[in-house]
Amino acid sequence: MRELKTVIISPNLIDIEGSIFSGQSFRWDYFQNKKHLFCGVIDGDIFILKKDKEEKYTVSTSKYFSHEEEIIDFIRDYFCLDIDANLLFPLGFSERYPELWKLIKPYMGLKILRQNAFEILITFMCAQGLGMKIIRRQISYLAKEYGRQCIVSMEGKPLQYHCFPSPETLAGTNPDSLRLCTNNNCIRAKNIIDAARIVASGGLDLECLKDPEMPLETARKRLCTLSGIGNKIADCILLFGLQRFSAFPIDTHVRQYLASWFSIGDALQSLTQKNYLFLQDQALRILKPEFAGFAGHILFHSWRKEVKHLATY
Repeated sequence: MRELKTVIISPNLIDIEGSIFSGQSFRWDYFQNKKHLFCGVIDGDIFILKKDKEEKYTVSTSKYFSHEEEIIDFIRDYFCLDIDANLLFPLGFSERYPELWKLIKPYMGLKILRQNAFEILITFMCAQGLGMKIIRRQISYLAKEYGRQCIVSMEGKPLQYHCFPSPETLAGTNPDSLRLCTNNNCIRAKNIIDAARIVASGGLDLECLKDPEMPLETARKRLCTLSGIGNKIADCILLFGLQRFSAFPIDTHVRQYLASWFSIGDALQSLTQKNYLFLQDQALRILKPEFAGFAGHILFHSWRKEVKHLATY
């Protein structure tokens, strides 16, 4: 068994706990139910983050790094530390919305995670209309049932975890068995299998959708050709799995804050495709278009925490 490697990092101006439990990733959990230990699986390797009182983190991982600086660079990239939070909102935003700015200021350390595109595709197809606890449980079950089992050594003791299943593995499942990962929804299970088959066959190249030269609307339309994916799920995949930071997913909470914080009256109307695109256009007029989704996720998290008082775990 491989022994986990460990390094201490001191990330500045980043809310790691808020970021991993903000509804964009469901492979992170509290390790052994300890609130200062966070455990996640990134591209087949386990990462355990231990937070101390001085806001430093001990990172233990099964991933191979030739030296400690590589681990630090990996964490910086995964948590998008190259994106300056001061650039996310347009000039004058804090003056135009002073009370809102005070409210969201404590959440400016929230980051979009650079996650695996296929994992995000399947995760958000599973996640439709479900609470975060249920989604986390279902994704964990999906990994245990269909993902590769790995065992590593942590402080001399074996530690078991599961990778996310490959497109080829999910393509070979059947809806009756997979429905346990989709809240007993056989149609959703079939859609996931079909999506996995398209990715496995090369019919959908997710990496190509990351290309900034490809218009966002083109990438969204390509994702929406898959059964079970509409505008909102496509935008979640684009934002959280493909690093298209201008993608702006709209759900109930986003509609509510658009109406309450920005006085967009149409935000509470039925979310037809026409209204969805209209609301996106309004949001892009208020926010920086190139970072609308990134900023929008901070607003989403702030709304759920400060206004709705919802748990994020």
